[in-house]
Amino acid sequence: MENVLYVQNVFRSGFDLDGLEWTAWQEPGRVSVEHAVLWAPDAEKDEDSIGLLLRFPPGAHGDFHEHLGYELMLVLDGVLDHSDGPSYVKGDLVVEGPGTEHQMSSRTGCTVLAIRTHPAQARTPAKPIRPVGVTAAP
Repeated sequence: MENVLYVQNVFRSGFDLDGLEWTAWQEPGRVSVEHAVLWAPDAEKDEDSIGLLLRFPPGAHGDFHEHLGYELMLVLDGVLDHSDGPSYVKGDLVVEGPGTEHQMSSRTGCTVLAIRTHPAQARTPAKPIRPVGVTAAP
């Protein structure tokens, strides 16, 4: 089975996935987020989609960015907080379309499967966003 990545039972209890190669995501605006690349863009094949597992320790956050294509996020464990207010929990699937903007964070920690059809571009919020580490108003 060449060219196949198999991660057995990603919804298991404990969810550490220590068998994967986790790398600190070093970009301006990102704090403590780690990622494991499932596949990366390939310029030779004119492919710019990317598949990632993201690990947010408590208090971690990504940068504020705009999506140039679709992004699918499946919360595998924990709670993922969206800058527009909602929080997503284990088993929640979120698909955001091109042109959407957000900053993702986690007050409690989480692991997320993220698939992007095109890259994202760092942006500055044009309106107030949910501060990192704050529970959304009911």
